[in-house]
Amino acid sequence: MSAPAGESRVQAVLLDIEGTTTPVEFVYQVLFPYARKRAGDFLLRHQAAPDVQDNIEALQKERALDLAQGLEPPDWRVDSAEAVLNSAAAYFHWLMDRDRKSTTLKSLQGKIWDQGYRTGKLRGEVYADVPPALSRWHEQKKQVCIFSSGSVLAQKLLFAHTTAGDLTRFINDYFDTTTGPKTEPESYFQIAVALGLLPQDIVFVSDTLTELNAAKVTGMKTLLCVRPGRERPPAASHPIIETFEEIFPW
Repeated sequence: MSAPAGESRVQAVLLDIEGTTTPVEFVYQVLFPYARKRAGDFLLRHQAAPDVQDNIEALQKERALDLAQGLEPPDWRVDSAEAVLNSAAAYFHWLMDRDRKSTTLKSLQGKIWDQGYRTGKLRGEVYADVPPALSRWHEQKKQVCIFSSGSVLAQKLLFAHTTAGDLTRFINDYFDTTTGPKTEPESYFQIAVALGLLPQDIVFVSDTLTELNAAKVTGMKTLLCVRPGRERPPAASHPIIETFEEIFPW
């Protein structure tokens, strides 16, 4: 792609993960099944940890909100500690079934994946063009940041343990749903403030139009990433790239 007028002033690259830096299949066929299979055992083994206790309490509150909205989440029993843990695991699975962008769900998933990466059972996967692009932007003094619905912990783990090595040395900052939903413009305003930049000095790269639309509202530059095997939209209000080699070619 050619650089639109004024794009040379871009000082930061903000990257989505799923479908952008990392194949969707890795997330849905490796990471999610790993967390689902181990959720109950993880809660049992780590129930005494304060941060896990906080997660369990947050899950219970989130479930109460679901009930109030007329949804039908699994029962939550409190007659014993074991019942609470079983209820938390069942609700964890229920949230995963709905691909809920729940901050608490993502927090617990990150903790479970942490063990997998530490033991070598998990290795992060990125597209082949990602490592050289991160290195190139780092050399160009661009800030490189991640914005994903996965927790900051999960993001750091993935990039620290890729098959291409530790890529975190190229990444300046990470943002998750604690900043705000990825489909809300306010989240992108908050990221710009955190980076000390104007929105127009940042380019956001994602495979999801609703996210790009939200970022564009703020004045951020946007690029729609269409990876191999993904459907190319017949028309889009964002420039399309198929590889990171097309970003900053000038």
